[in-house]
Amino acid sequence: MFLYGAPGNGKSTLARRITSCFGQEIWVPHAIIDGRQIITLFDPAYHRQVEQPANNASYDSRWVRVRRPTVVVGGELTLDNLEIRHDPVSNVSEAPLQMKSNCGCLLIDDFGRQRISPEELLNRWIVPLENKHDFLTLPTGKKIQVPFEQLIIFSTNLEPSDLVDEAFLRRIPYRIELRDPTEQEFSWLFQIAAESTGCFFDSEAVEYLLREHYHKQGRPLRRCHARDLLLQVRNYCTYNDLPFEMQPDHFDRVAKSFFTEVKTKELRAASIHGGLGESQ
Repeated sequence: MFLYGAPGNGKSTLARRITSCFGQEIWVPHAIIDGRQIITLFDPAYHRQVEQPANNASYDSRWVRVRRPTVVVGGELTLDNLEIRHDPVSNVSEAPLQMKSNCGCLLIDDFGRQRISPEELLNRWIVPLENKHDFLTLPTGKKIQVPFEQLIIFSTNLEPSDLVDEAFLRRIPYRIELRDPTEQEFSWLFQIAAESTGCFFDSEAVEYLLREHYHKQGRPLRRCHARDLLLQVRNYCTYNDLPFEMQPDHFDRVAKSFFTEVKTKELRAASIHGGLGESQ
């Protein structure tokens, strides 16, 4: 699945929620063994352990009951993370990320901004996506076949067609654009954020925010803005020992900082050179 659209509209959040649609819990082995090679699979960083059956229940203790995993990787992803990693000191290997995400979801966040090129990543997975199994190489050089049964989600702010070719897009049948919220949705998001932060919802204050800081500025709405702006208001009220309220003047205060555009180095350099040229 491809989730794409402007930043701040909830692509990563939606991807994490999708995992729960397949059921709540699964069983995974602590490790797998091939000959004398031990590969650890259970990882507390990704597998959230849940309550095991009662002591009188009969189950194989080599397995552990966990919440269905959602493995999230971003710009730090490299090809090494997709292969078995061997520790020569303990002589124990660790399963790659895609193996740990089996029966769950593997989210490639900010796709296109990894340390490896999209072509390298896609070439590595084009066969597993088609055949639903992967081949991994043990430290001995032996190849083993493992399941590749998870939902792969690519989340990106870039246009998918600019990142991948037609052959790969054919293997990803669902391409979903997360668009900006409508004004009604924006108001709903503010209401939800107000309830979660303990603030009284004021529809007139939201209308003022939309009119003064969105309409007049030609600024697009983003789904994260309601939560982020309200948290800024709470911080401002807490710092100044004021009641936490949705007031127009509070929004004026926080919007000035929140929507400030940060210039890049190139723009700053051009501004400096331009200023010098004028002074000369």
